[in-house]
Amino acid sequence: MQLALFLIFAVLCVLGALNLLFQRHPINSALSLVVVMMSLAVIYWTLGAEFLAAAQVIVYSGAIMVLFTFVIMLLNAGEEVRTRGSRAAYLAGIPGVVGVLALLTFIFLREKSALGNAVIGGGMNPNGESNITAISRILFTDLLLPFEVTSILILVAILGAVVLARKEN
Repeated sequence: MQLALFLIFAVLCVLGALNLLFQRHPINSALSLVVVMMSLAVIYWTLGAEFLAAAQVIVYSGAIMVLFTFVIMLLNAGEEVRTRGSRAAYLAGIPGVVGVLALLTFIFLREKSALGNAVIGGGMNPNGESNITAISRILFTDLLLPFEVTSILILVAILGAVVLARKEN
């Protein structure tokens, strides 16, 4: 079951990334990026990285995508182009969603008896410590300098977005 979930969401992730590249409207691209981020979260969860999956949903799919949407809306102010929607969404969206849901339903119904006992990705850490403990120990000891440099880079990027979005009045 774990391999099937991994493959389904890996294919969904690649299709979302391809849809992101072929979209003309930036908001449609941002929505495709949400599909990619959510698929990555499921892949992380199936691999036993529950904390990373939760952070992926909360930080990237939530906060970063809201920031992307605001920046897109600020930069395109007054230049809104009406579209009739995505052609890819019309052609492959609804059948694709129905296919993925049917496949997930089939897998969950087939493995129904094992679902109560399954620990997806469990036992990946041989020391017995939780993912959060291992990540925080490494992050705040060995990788403290790159962590702080990344924080400063993100702050500079936010300030740059504000400067670019500011109008000259």
